[in-house]
Formats: sequence, structure tokens, C-alpha cells
Amino acid sequence: MTVNFNGSWKANLFRSTFLGPAPSALSVTIGHVDPRLQEEIFVIKTDASQDRAVFHCETSNRPGTCSLNGSTVRGTARWEASELVIETWVHFGSREMHFRDCWSLSADARILQMEHRQDDLHGQRIVFERSD
Repeated sequence: MTVNFNGSWKANLFRSTFLGPAPSALSVTIGHVDPRLQEEIFVIKTDASQDRAVFHCETSNRPGTCSLNGSTVRGTARWEASELVIETWVHFGSREMHFRDCWSLSADARILQMEHRQDDLHGQRIVFERSD
């Protein structure tokens, strides 16, 4: 079973759990036609600086189908029932970080949740609300 995450989503910072400092704002726009998924992530930090990232993947569980800001990253994406699990390994300086993002959509398709499990951000959970 697959779920469609298409749309614009804004993080509800009060319902989310961050391991580090929470941003001032966080949003994601998702284009999803299975097996292709694109996320454009926009973050406003507490010092008013901004970050933008574009992530692509295929939900086929094949290696080599993930990219971050145009560069291929080691990772896979796969469906586990109605939950999309995206695993990536990304280098930050000399350190490689492992991310295991578990995405799920509420029954009414108004709430999108992304939870980190068994990775370097284990316990972080972001609750997004549909904004389009």
C-alpha cells in the first residue's frame, strides 16, 4: 500500500520534538508520484538565517536513487505498510550521519508526521500540518 504525500506542509513546532534547538519555522513541499518523491525543505533558524534543501528519492528500495541538493547520497526508500521509511547516510565534514526518517499520513490526510528511529536523531519527531 502506498500513500501520497503531495502538498505543502508547515511544521507545528509545539507538537514536534527536536533534539537540538527548534527552528523558528520549518516547511516542506512534497511532489510525490510513486515511486518518485521530491522534498523541498525550508528552515528559518532562531537567528533568522535560512536553509533550503532539495531531496529526491525513489521508493523502490534500490540503492543509488537518493540525492540531496543535486548530489547523490547513499540511501534507500521503501514502503513498510503505509509508512515510508527513508534511510540516508550523509557526510557533514569528516562525520557520516545516518538518518532513518519514518513518514506517515493521518487518515484525513491533514497531518504528516516524520519520526527518526534507530538513527543519529533517534527520538526527534516533526508534526506537519497541510498548508495548501
